[in-house]
Amino acid sequence: MANYTNFIVGEKFPLPIRRQQDGAMFQIDINGMMFILQLSRHDVIAAEAFRTGKMTFALYEEDDVLFLLYQIDGIFKDGWGDAPFSLAALKEAQHPTDKSLADACLHLYFVDTTLQSLLAMRDIPLSDAFLQVIREHLERERRHPLTEAEYVKRVKAIWARRTSEAMRKNALAVQEVPMTLTKRAHA
Repeated sequence: MANYTNFIVGEKFPLPIRRQQDGAMFQIDINGMMFILQLSRHDVIAAEAFRTGKMTFALYEEDDVLFLLYQIDGIFKDGWGDAPFSLAALKEAQHPTDKSLADACLHLYFVDTTLQSLLAMRDIPLSDAFLQVIREHLERERRHPLTEAEYVKRVKAIWARRTSEAMRKNALAVQEVPMTLTKRAHA
């Protein structure tokens, strides 16, 4: 993630979010790979689950659209969520670079949509298989870019045909994230 941006839990989320509504966003740009979960209703248990709990991520691709599928224990009771991705919504200057893709980490942010404050954050090292799917998708999308209108149309069509659970059954890569309990320093 870019060194000049300060992410401080409890403070305003420092990056602009185009759609400020409940849901998730997956973005790959000049700063690296980010997963932003935005919720207006949450509690301390949800923030702790996001920071330390078990998660599973998967990648699904259809009709030149990449979906990051997610399952987060302690926040969602069951099932899968999905966050579609395309370079179409990014200005070319914000497109990922070889340098930003060298950071083999998915940066996770949990944001309160009402206050736009950062509730929790976490970095997940990604497997080579997971990264390979992302890199191959980006290469294809660079060769055959979508317009934002095409991207939106394709996402809506895919959502009409498939649930997140159906996408998960045909995932190209899966990343399991175990629960991590960290010791807190005493004051």
